[in-house]
Amino acid sequence: MSEELAQLREDLAAKAQARDPRVAKALLDVPRHLFLPGVPLDEVYADEAIVTKRDDNGKPVSSSSQPALMAHMLDQLDLKPGHRVLEVGAGTGYNAALIAHVVGPEGVVVTVDLDEDLTEAARQHLAAAGYPQVIVHTGDGADGCQEHAPYDRIIATVALSDLPPAWLSQAAPGALIVLPLDVRAAQVLVTLSHHDGYWASQAVSSCGFIRMRGALTSSSSTVKLDNGVALHLPSGCPADPAELARALAGPHISAPTGVTAEAAELLWSLGLWLSTTESRLTELTEEIPEEGPTVLPDGVLRHKSFRTTYGIVGEHGLAILAGGEQGVTAIGFGQQADQLVAELAAQVRAWDEAGRPGVAGLHVDAYPRPAPAPENGGLIIDRQWTRFVLYRVR
Repeated sequence: MSEELAQLREDLAAKAQARDPRVAKALLDVPRHLFLPGVPLDEVYADEAIVTKRDDNGKPVSSSSQPALMAHMLDQLDLKPGHRVLEVGAGTGYNAALIAHVVGPEGVVVTVDLDEDLTEAARQHLAAAGYPQVIVHTGDGADGCQEHAPYDRIIATVALSDLPPAWLSQAAPGALIVLPLDVRAAQVLVTLSHHDGYWASQAVSSCGFIRMRGALTSSSSTVKLDNGVALHLPSGCPADPAELARALAGPHISAPTGVTAEAAELLWSLGLWLSTTESRLTELTEEIPEEGPTVLPDGVLRHKSFRTTYGIVGEHGLAILAGGEQGVTAIGFGQQADQLVAELAAQVRAWDEAGRPGVAGLHVDAYPRPAPAPENGGLIIDRQWTRFVLYRVR
């Protein structure tokens, strides 16, 4: 290994900041570039997610996740040598290699993905990197992989809307499940352990993942507008995407909220607040073009290649959030702009007055349906198989 490559891997391991020394060693030893052939080394070893597959509409459907987020999830998974692990969302195979490095030759790692081209590429990457023992299975992640069950640990690297019965039946006693959970438009990373009749969160943090396809796809839909903006619509939303695209291209009104916050706080803290209080919540994401103007206004969270924000959507318009030196602003488009801007601005002020709650103190419990309403109250989100209960403990 060249000195340059060794330094790049050391730098990446340092940026990822894994708490578990075994995970940190895996990040140092597993060659990420072998899982991303053709990608420049400076991009491979940057602490960034890299999109590796898109659908026919240009929507990302697979990626290599941000290494720091991978490290955090593997820390939460609490891997031990000899563990049997199911991973849902094989992607490039890199995360499965990290897991295999930690569980060692006595462990078993099974990784599942929906598309045969992805699983075949993952097999090749894993073999080239020295982890041919990882079992790569093509299928719907909702089904897990019964052939190699039971599993001490289950991890999903795509956002999903439910806990499928197959996972629970394939989980060994004492198992942990780590998954990015869709809560309306926002997502939370939840670590679950089994208690008497239900699964309780051991840890909850913020995250952002590509949403899962197949039986566990989100309960709401993502549409790509003609102007290139991806819009994650709430379930049952009556709005016409073509009308929303025209509204975004037209005149708008702005309503300052009097609240000042950083863009990241808007995305992770206020976004979670809106997810638990606002049934009309929408998420908008726009890839930044190489040339020409962007559709979304300045002040939303910007990464190297895209910008994203939250808002609320009505039948004939929408309002979205933007930040900046003048504070948080609600910006409205379409026929209902006045109403939606006022309502979104009121939500921002309510979040501020409540102390700007984020994931700190948040708990997520998962009960099999049907289940009675739990005594601890909280927000109840019913999905096909699971009743999720979100509540705060101070």
